[in-house]
Amino acid sequence: MARLNWGMIGGGEGSQIGPAHRISAAIDSHYDMVAGALDADPVRGRDFAQRLGIAKDRAYGDWKEMLAGERMRADRVDLVTVATPNSTHYAIAKGFLEAGIHVLCEKPMTVTLDEAEDLVVTAKKSGAVCAVNYGYSGYALVRHMRAMVARGDLGKIRLIKAEFAHGFHADAADADNPRVRWRYDPAQAGVSAQFADCGIHALHMASFVSGQDAHELSADFASCLPGRVLEDDAMVSIRMDGGALVRLWTSSVAIGRMHGLNIQVFGEKGGLRWAQEWPNQLYWTPLNGRTEIIERGGPHLSPEADRASRVTIGHAEGMPLAFANIYSDLAEVISARKQGRMADALACHYPDAVAGLRSIAAIFASVESAKNGGAWTDARPQSLKNG
Repeated sequence: MARLNWGMIGGGEGSQIGPAHRISAAIDSHYDMVAGALDADPVRGRDFAQRLGIAKDRAYGDWKEMLAGERMRADRVDLVTVATPNSTHYAIAKGFLEAGIHVLCEKPMTVTLDEAEDLVVTAKKSGAVCAVNYGYSGYALVRHMRAMVARGDLGKIRLIKAEFAHGFHADAADADNPRVRWRYDPAQAGVSAQFADCGIHALHMASFVSGQDAHELSADFASCLPGRVLEDDAMVSIRMDGGALVRLWTSSVAIGRMHGLNIQVFGEKGGLRWAQEWPNQLYWTPLNGRTEIIERGGPHLSPEADRASRVTIGHAEGMPLAFANIYSDLAEVISARKQGRMADALACHYPDAVAGLRSIAAIFASVESAKNGGAWTDARPQSLKNG
């Protein structure tokens, strides 16, 4: 596979997510980082980009300058990662998609439903890939869970318990910490904080593993710290379109919880459980049987798991490798399009703009439900209600 040209917007020096993306994009040598607008401060952004090895003329001051500079180049970027505050995602992603440049956008994809609907349409019209970084779906054993459900090992799925709870925003002394404050500011984060930040990761994983999407939901939001406009804890029940029920808890004030992304799937014939902090083990319990520990990298796993497994059995698998699987999927899909061939089917499960749209619809439905005392609320985007 020929190397692809990659660029990044946001994710500058000192950012939380920028290094993870740069490591993940580099792991398989599918990409060369050739362009970037990495910081809201143009001077800092250009300086950092050049220190990363980006040529001076492709170290841009902002995304508009980058779009103008890249769109007409013969060697323009093939893929752009958008890792900026939520409120900026739509304009940036739309601009690059309209130029025919593929996009990987951090979640949430947008802050409004209209924007999300428009990005789905824009991607379809342009023919460019619009992916959303639900990167935890890149873990090998998460993909094995999906394969087990799809081949019927669990029978009909009855119940899914999904959690994404941590305690890193529980300190009231952090009220003015800019890395925390923006997440609870409606002007920057949108209508939701914790559910939009972490809860939709848990919801996407439930959908990814089960092959079902949210149909309606009932939500209870809480702001545990005084002065927070948006929620820092949420409990959401979701009825999926295939009949499964999801119980989802997400929190940023659960002191003692670290990353806290866990999923349990219960079907007619057995149950599965997996935790992101211990990603090498998947626990499988068949009905009336003993619990089995499935090891990542072990024998007799699904092709989906084998393709996503990067290091030998017994060694730690981490988040950058999961993200790298998303980048690898996109590299295969983009390369196939450039070469006029069919992409490997195993690369085509990356989270796309429709997955991003469904998440935004779930966010707005949860906000509405929470305001109405947990009333059951349709969680489907308007464009997909008859789909």
